Amino acid sequence: MPSPTANSPAFLQWLAALPMPSIWGQVRISTQGSSGPRSFELRHISDGSLPSESLTLTPLAQLRPLGMHTADGKFRPIKSAPSLRSGWRAVAQDSTQLELAIDALYPGSVADWAAIQRPEFIVGTFREFTGRQTGMYRITQLLDDAQAAQAITACCEPAFCLKNRRWTVKGLPADETSSGKSLIPCLEPCAIMLEFARKAIKIDKEEKISVSLAPSELSTLKEALEHLRDQPAEDLREGDVGAAANPRRIQLLLAKLGAVSTPLADKSPE
Repeated sequence: MPSPTANSPAFLQWLAALPMPSIWGQVRISTQGSSGPRSFELRHISDGSLPSESLTLTPLAQLRPLGMHTADGKFRPIKSAPSLRSGWRAVAQDSTQLELAIDALYPGSVADWAAIQRPEFIVGTFREFTGRQTGMYRITQLLDDAQAAQAITACCEPAFCLKNRRWTVKGLPADETSSGKSLIPCLEPCAIMLEFARKAIKIDKEEKISVSLAPSELSTLKEALEHLRDQPAEDLREGDVGAAANPRRIQLLLAKLGAVSTPLADKSPE
């Protein structure tokens, strides 16, 4: 991992605003030593209270490879997913090494944080973003506001991404600070969100079928879907929104089932 000669202005602003210890994504950052130049320790938040000797000391050059895959070897298409593996610790000897370490684990996150601190910075909207799409992604412009809000809520929910969504669509404001998201801002839809929006509108355009379910059957269906969402098949790729069992697609379906199940709730037998 090459070392910069000096920190970027964005990083210095971020570091000055960061209390110690602090959490960035799923990483706990703390200072080491009571005197002399500050060094920093990074570890997974779930390992926060573990003794240092119980964790694998990981060279800074290995942090980017560490963040590429989950503990069970699956590729992480977005580094802000809450699937960073645990059991490691790394030490940055100074702020220049810390900047490289954070960028290895959460690329571009500090620059995005610094961007939204500028009073003149304006975060875009879903409409502005899809309005720039051409080719196969132009279809995403056909989602109405309600459909877009439902797709965004399903795709960007904390179980899938820890970024704090700052972009909006009519009827869906930016994420609340208490939403379970991290301090890492999201300034525009990611590639997975764009592909998910494309799939959502294609699903909406499919010919519909009618199914009659008793309230108890609907409850069974919802519980089964929740189980499949929370425990996806081992060979299922996170970014494959074309797969029927993709957790984001299941979350979208659950949202739709939730909307239709409300009127039936009072009809359920005791």
